[in-house]
Amino acid sequence: MFEAICNFIAEDQDYPERTRKLDILKRVLEGTLYDGLPYEFHDERTGGGEYIPLRLRKPSVRYGLPRIVVEDSVALLFSEGHFPTFDCADGEIRGVLADIVKECRLNEVMVDAAIRGSVGSVALLMRVLRGRLFVSTMDTLYLTPRFDPLEPDALKSVTEKYKVRGSVLAADGYDISDLTAQYWFMRVWDQEWERWFQPWPVGGIQTPSEDKARSTRHGLGFVPIVWVRNLPGGDAIDGNCTFKSAVDTTIEIDYQLSQAGRGLKYSSDPTLLIKEPAGIDGEMVRGAANALVLSEKGDAKLLEIGGTASQAVIEYVRTLREFALESVHGNRADVSKLSAATSGKALELMSQGLVWLADNLRVSYGEGALLSLARMILRASHRFTLKVQGRDVETLDISARISLTWPRWFAQTAQDREADARTLSTLSGAGQISRETALKSIADTYDIEDVGAEIARINAEGKTHDGTG
Repeated sequence: MFEAICNFIAEDQDYPERTRKLDILKRVLEGTLYDGLPYEFHDERTGGGEYIPLRLRKPSVRYGLPRIVVEDSVALLFSEGHFPTFDCADGEIRGVLADIVKECRLNEVMVDAAIRGSVGSVALLMRVLRGRLFVSTMDTLYLTPRFDPLEPDALKSVTEKYKVRGSVLAADGYDISDLTAQYWFMRVWDQEWERWFQPWPVGGIQTPSEDKARSTRHGLGFVPIVWVRNLPGGDAIDGNCTFKSAVDTTIEIDYQLSQAGRGLKYSSDPTLLIKEPAGIDGEMVRGAANALVLSEKGDAKLLEIGGTASQAVIEYVRTLREFALESVHGNRADVSKLSAATSGKALELMSQGLVWLADNLRVSYGEGALLSLARMILRASHRFTLKVQGRDVETLDISARISLTWPRWFAQTAQDREADARTLSTLSGAGQISRETALKSIADTYDIEDVGAEIARINAEGKTHDGTG
């Protein structure tokens, strides 16, 4: 069914095959996959009386399970209570990165990036404007990366190229002769420049000429883009899609629910069958106040359907949903069955599939994207005087080791926190772990952003209580 629907999506031979693949998966994510089908679900016959197969109709019910799985996993990855903190032995770097997270609204950016990148890949663009850092997300449908063959994880350039209508270009200040024609738009990022090119007509044989007025030299010494592959697997450019294995089952769910809805509508207004309707003159008006007068051998019946079919469809859909969620490691826990407060560990076990999915995404978007972005910021500080939270930042050490500290998957109950406190107190008191390590392990629970500053405050309060301060 999925392939049949894809056949109604126009294919543009001017784009590479991966563009079409990402475009189709993006339609699934956004719920617009069926927009190319020619008929609505309630259309049963064409104007010529021919029956319309279900595969040509847009379902009237759209469950949107892929979007649900993606948003659930991203919430467990980058929501307010799950965003990681940068850790570094250099307190200055740690503080600057923490301020940049807030000033650049990096939490919001990474949520957007993880949702967009669920189709296979996404790009993070870093810009330095008047000393301030800005980070934005870019869909990769029309982006083509080129990696250094001697350093396969380093970009040499990224090219953006897509078609756009002439009227859109004219609105952006371009001198366009034919506003209804299609033009190619292109720009290229390399290690020193962001080069823009003059648009040229689609189908025309022309060597793109650089638009020097719009081109800018960023001068960073590296391509200011982080290329993120979604999940392990895929190819050198795109990772695996988060929800690809559940697409066929999701389509089946949509059509089954649409059929069930059609049956319920029919049950509220069933067809009336009349045998030998003698005595009926003119148009028949159906209703309780309009009795049918038939001959002695006449008969009238409502062609009703039983309710067991609808119930069977609902049970079938529930089973399909379980299979789909299992295939993509979605959340299958039923919170309605929880009768009391449950510990964070119990919730983690109940949502183990979703936790595994989010854990894999941490590798791509956390250890990969966020750390790469942090290293780019350190390198940028050697080219520009960065302004963070209104103050100038001194040159940061490029060789500094940066890591991420991730919070717990689920919030702890009071009993969980009490047990942690006793355990950490015992371990630190016995000299088996340091106070700093103990404090780091509970920093996310008590919203401690700077562990070093917290330890200093604890020591200062201790001296005050002892009368030595």
